[in-house]
Amino acid sequence: MLLSVISPVYGAPKVIKELVRQIKESVSQITEDFEIILVEDCSPDNSRDIIRDICTHDKKVKGVFLSRNFGQQYALNAGFDLSSGKYIVTLDCDLQNPPHQIIDLYNKIQEGYDIVYASRQNRPDNFFMTQGSKIFNRLMGFLTDTKQDESLAEFAIYHRKVVDAMASMGDYRRYYPIMNQWVGFKSCKINVEHQERTDGKKSSYSIKKRIELALTTAIAFSTKSLRLIVYFGISITLLAVLFAIALVTKTLITGIDVSGWVTIFVSLWFISGIMIMIMGVIAIYIGSIFEEVKHRPSYIISEKINF
Repeated sequence: MLLSVISPVYGAPKVIKELVRQIKESVSQITEDFEIILVEDCSPDNSRDIIRDICTHDKKVKGVFLSRNFGQQYALNAGFDLSSGKYIVTLDCDLQNPPHQIIDLYNKIQEGYDIVYASRQNRPDNFFMTQGSKIFNRLMGFLTDTKQDESLAEFAIYHRKVVDAMASMGDYRRYYPIMNQWVGFKSCKINVEHQERTDGKKSSYSIKKRIELALTTAIAFSTKSLRLIVYFGISITLLAVLFAIALVTKTLITGIDVSGWVTIFVSLWFISGIMIMIMGVIAIYIGSIFEEVKHRPSYIISEKINF
């Protein structure tokens, strides 16, 4: 198989048939040796029935139905594991990523690259979505010591060796924008036009969900949070020493004793808050270790069609 196109499906039943039509129209200009893998992530609508109907009439389209909602990254994981193409394209199902530009991604990767990303230009998102994306990527980049480009999403093409390398990582938690940086390989990006959703629905990724994803991913892929706690503890210790020196100096100069109960009261609450925060971060890491050592699958498939 030369080309596999993977699209996680969630909350966009009105555009699935048009998505497949546009993908086929684009990819057919490259090769007839392709497959389209639609990974239905237990969407609360009739997406499953629509995919079944498409697969019945077109054997190049393959349906994968997850047993529950695992999330976009795990739907991609399932698609990667089941794909057989030398090159693998990933894109969202909402048609904001124009399928006709798969041709541009494919032509670019033929220049010797292993990953080619689509950089979204002129995004039609509102102010809050735009700012939420910036906050998410800056927080993710800071906590994981990686460079996160807010113009990049899931629209990309990978060489098979990159997908195999990411699969070999064996992490329970998956976040491909970090994983594909970790495995390395030669990459570049091309500009694509980011289009508005035609079904009138809003993205299911709220600012709250983005921040939660950033924090959980940072815990899974970096120990920077623990290092920050150490630095914070050192800073608090230095501040406490300076405060103590200031109190002693004031007492020696003015001869007036400082009231003890105020400083004790404030110090106890302050230190207690720091200790609770530290124990909370450590508990999160222990919980992450607990999830990893259980070796549970990242996803469970309830049904496959045309495989």
